[in-house]
Amino acid sequence: MAENINLNVALDEAEAEVSQVKKPFFKSLTEDWWAVILGGIIIATTLLYTGNGSTIHLPVYKWSGSDELLNKILSGNNLLLILENGLVFLVLAAISVVLSGGNLKRFVAGFAFIYLLVVVSFIVGGNKSVAYYGLEYVVFALLIGLLLGNLTTLPPWLKEAVRSEFYIKTGLVILGTTILSADLISAGLPGIVQAIIVVSAVWFFSLWLSRRLKVDDEFGIILASAVSICGVSAAIVAAGAINGDKKKLSYVTTLVLLTAIPMMIIQPWMIRVMHIPEIVGGAWLGGTLDTTATVAAAGAIVGPAAVKAGVIAKFSQNVFIGVAAFFIAIWWAYRKPKDGPTKEGGIQVNMGKPSLKIVWERFPKFVLGFIVASLIFSFLLTPATVKSVATTLNGLRTVWFGLAFICIGLEAKFVDLVKLQGGRPAYTFIGAQIFNIFWTLFWSYLLFGGYIFPIPNFK
Repeated sequence: MAENINLNVALDEAEAEVSQVKKPFFKSLTEDWWAVILGGIIIATTLLYTGNGSTIHLPVYKWSGSDELLNKILSGNNLLLILENGLVFLVLAAISVVLSGGNLKRFVAGFAFIYLLVVVSFIVGGNKSVAYYGLEYVVFALLIGLLLGNLTTLPPWLKEAVRSEFYIKTGLVILGTTILSADLISAGLPGIVQAIIVVSAVWFFSLWLSRRLKVDDEFGIILASAVSICGVSAAIVAAGAINGDKKKLSYVTTLVLLTAIPMMIIQPWMIRVMHIPEIVGGAWLGGTLDTTATVAAAGAIVGPAAVKAGVIAKFSQNVFIGVAAFFIAIWWAYRKPKDGPTKEGGIQVNMGKPSLKIVWERFPKFVLGFIVASLIFSFLLTPATVKSVATTLNGLRTVWFGLAFICIGLEAKFVDLVKLQGGRPAYTFIGAQIFNIFWTLFWSYLLFGGYIFPIPNFK
């Protein structure tokens, strides 16, 4: 027994020594740290500009007709803003890439092309008719990436800029500024209780189902987070927390988008056919649909009270992104050795549980950036300050996410998605989503139907 303990300690120390081989400071910074640094720079700069009375101008992408497209979106001033914002993002990203040892020339060319695709997805998603159906830029960004990634061979200069995880993590650090404790409290007790019950039950059911169908835990965690919390964003956070496989993240992202559209149409129809009360129906939509936009679009079909109930339920679940990422990261770091079991002379070596030092090295630092941003905006800044920078930070975060979704599509191969674990992850996702639909409807009735709490007044 003592020999096993000593062996585990020696292995942990050896792993730590290898990780501490001296490198130039900037090259020693991981992708996570660069995400925290860039996210911090963007947040701090936005706060400083606003504090000095200045305004950060962002491009406009919302339009309704051809006249607005030409005179508003494609106007000289707006195109100049698109170019200026692109240059700022390019400089920030290029600094981290170059200092990390990347190829500057290739990255600049690749980033410019990807940013152009992001702009196209923003313009298409910004159309009023498209937005009415809850179709966001993410759908078009992913589709553009998938088409290019599967119909063409990516050149080396483009591959250098395809860094989906880096873009995602930077955006998620900024996302922390929108997850506020005060907003969660104001969302109301029914929404909070529903979020806790739905997220926890659906998450564990999904993970259990994935194990029953022999889907590996890495895949299962990403799937469970997507189904239980808020779709694509939760899948991204979970994948980052466990350093998950990009192919698996792309698979889950595709599943979420493929199921979102029919659910957005069928569920409002079911609310009418089954004579579900409007507020209950809204809470049901908020607990099952994956984005606030789809919740609002589907709720609008039912009624204004459904929209308000749905948004409250959705927001209450969104808050759990950071909480889930924190606990998933800790659990995964303790549960899964970094390099897996090793063999010496044909004998399996038990790596044991990692030390706290190793856990710290494996813990995704962008999660800490997310949490720190949330705490600062929840408790250290005034509500007026938070409100004054919210639109700007949301716009900047969206660009990072747009870059990420284009890259996810570029990296995903349809052949791989079809063959991946024999389709079992898709069966898991669908099974968990069906459970989610019925489980959430049950609790929506109890919590928003007047059985436990008074029926909310959304008039």
